[in-house]
Amino acid sequence: MTSLGDRHYMDEPALSFEKTKLSPQKELVRLFYKEMWDHADKSLIPTIFHPGFTFRGSLGPSLVGYDEFAGYVDWVTGVFGQYTDILALIEEKNRVSGKMRFHGFHRQEVFGVPPSGRHVWWTGMPIFTFDGSKVRDLYVLGDIQGLMGRLSGET
Repeated sequence: MTSLGDRHYMDEPALSFEKTKLSPQKELVRLFYKEMWDHADKSLIPTIFHPGFTFRGSLGPSLVGYDEFAGYVDWVTGVFGQYTDILALIEEKNRVSGKMRFHGFHRQEVFGVPPSGRHVWWTGMPIFTFDGSKVRDLYVLGDIQGLMGRLSGET
């Protein structure tokens, strides 16, 4: 059963970047989600991140560097497909934070739950820390409990 709060998050419109001039940091965050994730374009990883960058993903893993992160991209896009909506972006000095909605079709086993084909989603809150023109650290807190309920069909 979907609660009113759940419907609110799926109904919340994604930001439109048409005719919008973003700061260089926000533009890199947009590139990360809308180009790199949504197209699984791993060739953009060195454009966005410093070598040896640190990453904590919305689904839990802590990773370091291009190769580990590229493996995570393969895993997540294999499980869910292309799946990001940017709901908000906030910039303060060398950090950009945001509110995200991640969604896709459950195509492979994840967290011990076999593929269901259901459309599932969860929210996330990233914090990008920049060092110059590239990201040095990315920490994403994800609503794993909500995702687990949707994977199992409970919500």
